[in-house]
Amino acid sequence: MLTIKIPNLLTLLRIVLIPVFIFVYYLPYNWAPWLASGIFGLAAITDWFDGYLARRLNQSSPFGAFLDPVADKLMVAAALVVLVEVFASPLITVPAIIIIGREIVISALREWMAELGQRASVAVSMIGKLKTTLQMVSILVLIGAPLYSMLSWVGIAALYGAAALTLWSMVVYLRAAWPHLSDDI
Repeated sequence: MLTIKIPNLLTLLRIVLIPVFIFVYYLPYNWAPWLASGIFGLAAITDWFDGYLARRLNQSSPFGAFLDPVADKLMVAAALVVLVEVFASPLITVPAIIIIGREIVISALREWMAELGQRASVAVSMIGKLKTTLQMVSILVLIGAPLYSMLSWVGIAALYGAAALTLWSMVVYLRAAWPHLSDDI
């Protein structure tokens, strides 16, 4: 009999919320961005809760370890793509490319390091957790706030902070992996 663990249900919920978030955002109503922001916020909260519950309830699983970071990256990438389209400005495009590009690089690095048996060398750090928090807050604000309002400028500043932490954490991960990367240069 198949039993699905609560943390994995939360991760699956996060994936299901992605198309809901996008659909709601594009509804032709003034309240749609606020509701979409709330949906994104709910998805972001499930990211924290699934990890917390997996540890607390001792329900960690290989499926969850695989799917959780995938769900996070899908959710953030979808939201950033929406923001790039809505703002249609390098002001949002540049940090979005930095964030999405870093996720691709680090995902590839983690996969490669796992093949070498060195996955722990590129485990999630406190910088990564802070980056994720700032990233989620910035996206939450930017989705709900009117374009170029005072609140959206706060979101833009937070997005740049997240992009800076993104680059910093990427450098940390690459430095940890450098002894393995530089063998055949």
